[in-house]
Parts: sequence; C-alpha cells; structure tokens
Amino acid sequence: MCPIAEAVDRLTHNSDAGERGAVFTRREVVDFMLDLAGYTPDRPLHCMRLLEPSFGSGEFLLAAVERLLTAFQTAGGVGDLSTCIRAVELHGDTFASTKSYLKSLLLNSGFPEPEAARLLNAWLVSGDFLLSPLSGQFDFVVGNPPYVRQELIPAALVLEYRKRYATLYDRADLYIPFIERSLGLLTDGGLCALICADRWTKNRYGAPLRALVAGGFHLRAYVDMVDTPAFNTEVIAYPAITLIEKAPPGPTLVAERPAIDDESLSLLARALLRGVADDTIGISFVEHATLGSEPWVLSSSAKRALLRRLEANFPLLEDAGCKVGIGVATGADKVFIAKMDDLDVEPSRKLPLVTTKDITSGEVRWLGLGVINPFEDDGKLADLAHYPKLRAYLELHRTTIAGRHVAKKSPANWYRTIDRITPALAARPKLLIPDIKGAAHVVYESGGLYPHHNLYYVESSEWDLRALQAVLLSSVARQFVAAYSTTMRGGYLRFQAQYLRRIRLPRWATVAQHMRERLVRAATTLDLGECDKAAAELYGLTADEAIMLAQ
Repeated sequence: MCPIAEAVDRLTHNSDAGERGAVFTRREVVDFMLDLAGYTPDRPLHCMRLLEPSFGSGEFLLAAVERLLTAFQTAGGVGDLSTCIRAVELHGDTFASTKSYLKSLLLNSGFPEPEAARLLNAWLVSGDFLLSPLSGQFDFVVGNPPYVRQELIPAALVLEYRKRYATLYDRADLYIPFIERSLGLLTDGGLCALICADRWTKNRYGAPLRALVAGGFHLRAYVDMVDTPAFNTEVIAYPAITLIEKAPPGPTLVAERPAIDDESLSLLARALLRGVADDTIGISFVEHATLGSEPWVLSSSAKRALLRRLEANFPLLEDAGCKVGIGVATGADKVFIAKMDDLDVEPSRKLPLVTTKDITSGEVRWLGLGVINPFEDDGKLADLAHYPKLRAYLELHRTTIAGRHVAKKSPANWYRTIDRITPALAARPKLLIPDIKGAAHVVYESGGLYPHHNLYYVESSEWDLRALQAVLLSSVARQFVAAYSTTMRGGYLRFQAQYLRRIRLPRWATVAQHMRERLVRAATTLDLGECDKAAAELYGLTADEAIMLAQ
C-alpha cells in the first residue's frame, strides 16, 4: 500500500473524533445556513445540486435531504434525484451509521428499498474530500469542514495536499483546502455556506485563501459567531459563517453574535437575503470587505471608517521607531527554567526571566525565575568546554533536551534553545504584553529581565516608553488589535506581534511637550481613563469617536 493510501486508510478506520476535527453543528444553525444559501423547499431543488464536503453524523446532509424530498414531492414526485446530492465522509464507522439514518429517511418517505439503495450509492462518497474525484459542479456547498492542525495529519497526506491546494500555506489548518476545493466546485452563481474557525479571515496562513476569494468570488454575508453556542460541544477558537458566491466581488452584509434559536435565526436569514443593512437586528454593510490577501476588517461601518482614517494618517508602529518581539521559547521549560538560585551553572549562563505571572498586577513583581542561556553575546552557541558547570547541568538532562524537535534537526547543537537568547535584551527597558487578554495589559519593565515566550515586548529608539505605554493601554490601540485579531472564548483578543504591528502611531517628534507629559503621567499612575482621553486627543478623535471606541 502506498504511503498516501495507507494514511487515508488509517484515518478511515482508526482515527477518533478529535483527530478528524469532528465538531457537530446544532440543528438551528444548520437550518439557518441552508436558508441563507437559498436551499429551501420552495425552490426546484430536484433540479439543482448540493455538495456536503464532510458529512460526519449527517446534521447538514439529513436536513438537506428532507428539504430536497419536500421540493420533489411538491413538484409531483417524478424524476431522478441521483445527481442532486453529493456528500463525502472519510471515517468508515461514521459513514456507515449516517448512511443507515439516511436510508431510514428515504424508506419512511415512501421510496422502495432498491431505489433508496440506488440513491444512497449515488449520493454518498466514502473517502477523503481533498482527494476524491467529484464530477460536475454544484449550485450549493454547505457544511462544517474539519478543523485539524497539520501536525495531526500523516506527513504523506500533507505533502499530497500541498501539491494540490495552493492555499495550504504555512501552518494552515485542514479546513483551508476544504474551502478552496469547495469554491472550485461551484457553478457560476453558486453559493458556498460554511461554518468554521474564523482565524483564516485575519491571520497569516489565511492570506492565500483570502486572495482567492477576493480574486473571483463575492463574500455576500459574514456572520460572526463569537460567544454563541453554534456547536453541540464547546470550542476554543470561535467560528464564523461565510456565504460566498461565485460571482464578481461586491458589498458584504455582516451580522454579529446572533441568538441561537429558530425564530431569531430565521429572521436573520430573511434579512440577510434581502441584501440590506438593518441596525435593529445588528446587520451592517461593508463596501470592500475583501482586498487581496489583506485581513478582513468587518467591524461596524463607523469603526471601520475611523480605522481607515487613522491608517491613512499615521505610520505603522515599527515605522514610528518601535520594535515588536517575542520572548524566548526553549522547547523544554522544565529544564531550562527554574529558580535562579537552583540553576547550578556559571553566572554568565543564566538570566533573570519575566513571565506573565510576574506582571499580573500591572507592574513587574519578579518571582525569581531564571533561564539557562546557551548563547554567547555574539549569538554563537557557547562552547561547553569553557563552562563545566553548564555542561554538567545539560548532560544531566540530555535525554529531555536532545529529544526536542529543534535538537533532532541539528544534533551537533542539541542544547540550543528554540529561540536564540540575546542577553542585551534583558538589560534594555521594554514594554511587556501577554498574548491573550480581554483588554490591553501593557507593563513597563525598566531593564534586567528577559521575557518568556508567552510575552511580547515592545522597545523604542524614539518614543518614551512610558508615553508609549499609555497609548498602547488606550482604546485606540485596542481598536487596531481588535480589527485584525481573532477573538477567543470570552471575548479575549490575541495581542500577538502580527496584530501589534498593525497599530498606527504618531512620530514622537510630532508629539507636543504637554501631551508627552500627560501620556507619561497617565501610564505611571495606570489611569486607564486618562490613557483613553489623552490618546483620543493625540489621534485627533472627535468626542463621539472616543465614546464609540471606549464602549
């Protein structure tokens, strides 16, 4: 058996739900998405084609077939339905159980057993959607593609997927090529309604797919499902529903956090299909949602207009004399990190380490941890012959250290940390920012501590760091991060480097002396209200704009 076939066979017969990325969608959401796509029984569905890329336990498939049968019977019940549905599923047991449910549905609807068997054989495809041949094009693609990290996919399959799908970029999850193929199978005017993690609409790995959508499709509707129970189980990364048409690009209707009940979702679907904004039910209108590979900014029109104005008027954070970085990842924290006094190595081979626990109060309160530094000041890996205590310590933990991926890639450098440590960074003043927070948490560190990998840091050759701290603590800075960051459970944002670098900042030379002093004072006293007011004045916001961002 070839490696690809072997990998598919293992996933078909021996994978669990987590490995397959199986998350099941609530029936209310399924009906909403079918309504949104226009797959409704008042239309001649028996003359149209629907694709379900990963049918799992059949939430979308069974609901679609029910609608198809209603439309068919309304039209007289004469004709061949074998081309109306194509549904693909990889996992063998799941395929068999859903097929059994579907057979019962057809038999209970009056189809003789031979005809039911014929339709099931035509409709259902047992295999990998990304590899299975599918003939023709489809008027509708509806479903919930699997959410699977590349690390969980057999290497042979990842290589084959990369050959076939240009959007499988960087560390993209499996749903990315699922969307690419789904869009490629649409007929002109066809509609693709999928629910999946919203990360691809913002982050780096989604860039090729965003470019694909912008180049030949119309994002007709986007429904943000943050903090809504869209699935039967909880998920960490929140989903969004995208309705994409194979048509020239056009305006997008955006809805946020709908109530998950039949009445509310039915009302929302009808409003979205009318194609007009409706503030009473939270539908806004975005004129140019897709711009090449750029992240999608789908906030309210007023916030979006303000964001674009600030982007036009001010340089990026790093163009204004600041630098964003991330702390050290070791690959074996239990070995490389401990209390400073417990790290029995030469003094030059360890540095005081600052972690998120040290800054929870808003100020640095160092808890005494240190990190092993295997690098010299010039960036070269230290020669262990010159450091007997370091060598003894590392040899004591060699099994753990050498077992890391970074060590296996370069056995001669088995004791290096994943990230190079630059001791001079510890000595310099910097601002420290944890990754995931509901609001900006920006802490001034005067120098002496090296940041851990769960902290981002900002330095500046131009800005006074206390003044910069006030700006980064403000609602203005948060708006930039919120526009480009994905949202996590509980409304938390990712304050990662890629999003921090999106912040716009006036050049320090243009900031008046009284404003400099005001910003420094606000940061030093951690007066967040004053940070907001000072930043609003700094950026030239109107009173209404300042209120809007603070809400």
